[in-house]
Amino acid sequence: MFNKVDEFEKAIAQFYRAPYAIATDSCTHAIELCLRLQKIKKITIPNRTYISIAFLPNKLNIKWNWDYQEWKDYYYLGMTNIIDAAVFWKEGGYIEKTYMCLSFQFQKHLSLGRGGMILCDEKSSYERLKRMAYDGRDTKIPWRKQNINTIGYHYYMTPETALLGLNKIENAKNSPPRKWQWEEWPDLTKMDVFK
Repeated sequence: MFNKVDEFEKAIAQFYRAPYAIATDSCTHAIELCLRLQKIKKITIPNRTYISIAFLPNKLNIKWNWDYQEWKDYYYLGMTNIIDAAVFWKEGGYIEKTYMCLSFQFQKHLSLGRGGMILCDEKSSYERLKRMAYDGRDTKIPWRKQNINTIGYHYYMTPETALLGLNKIENAKNSPPRKWQWEEWPDLTKMDVFK
């Protein structure tokens, strides 16, 4: 059934015109994998974004600051080439030489209930991120028959979610996406957990 995940990855990569796509179980985990891959030591995070993004630096022991700049469609995590594009749905929208992370959470344009994707343009990054998302394993061979040499994080997209994505993608392509506003997210700096 993992061939459905491969099909969905190819469909999303084709829509955004990205060379490669790696399906994950959420956009937050997609961003986490990119931070781990690049061994990022410092980032900035918008004060208005989804709360799980602001928890990542503590989880990964990364230094960070708030970014109070208003953003539209997507934002970079500081001076990295990692983009949180959770609300960005645009044909041909991939930005070269980046790790663009998408969301398929239930409120997003392609609503699958849960799920994410990393778009990238390097084959080596694709291969490493794919293994990282899949417990360090190759999905083509039963894991018990593999000599796993990559730390994995169990962040893969299930074949059932990918199949749902394949069934819904044409409708998503043919309907206009919602235009999200920066103010729709609360100011995280006012929450006690970040004080």
